[in-house]
Amino acid sequence: MKIVRFASASDGGSQFVEVDLPIDNASADAWGNTSHRSATLPAQSTMVTEMPEGLYQDWHPASRRQLLFVLSGTLEIETSDGKKHQCGSGEVFLADDVGSRGHRSRTIGGPARVLFVHLPPEANLGG
Repeated sequence: MKIVRFASASDGGSQFVEVDLPIDNASADAWGNTSHRSATLPAQSTMVTEMPEGLYQDWHPASRRQLLFVLSGTLEIETSDGKKHQCGSGEVFLADDVGSRGHRSRTIGGPARVLFVHLPPEANLGG
């Protein structure tokens, strides 16, 4: 499964990187269905945030390493190299620019609801 990660860049800014999160652990259930799963990922905590229509956050780094699951609405992230990425309902991305100049965030076209899953620094999401 491909997810977008925004991470610290060598110049102290931020950049987008595509990450392949392996979903290759197959198992069958009692009804003969085969599901594929990722490895178990450690999480420290979670929270749901409702972001209002018109939300704009100027340059800031992620407060911690975290997966964001967009439950509804659309978020736009801009990295310091000027690139923008929109994440809509059902999309997942990895905020991993802790310690950098950071990124800008905004809601697009209305409010957004996001589930944050806080990860420990050592969590391996593939490469």
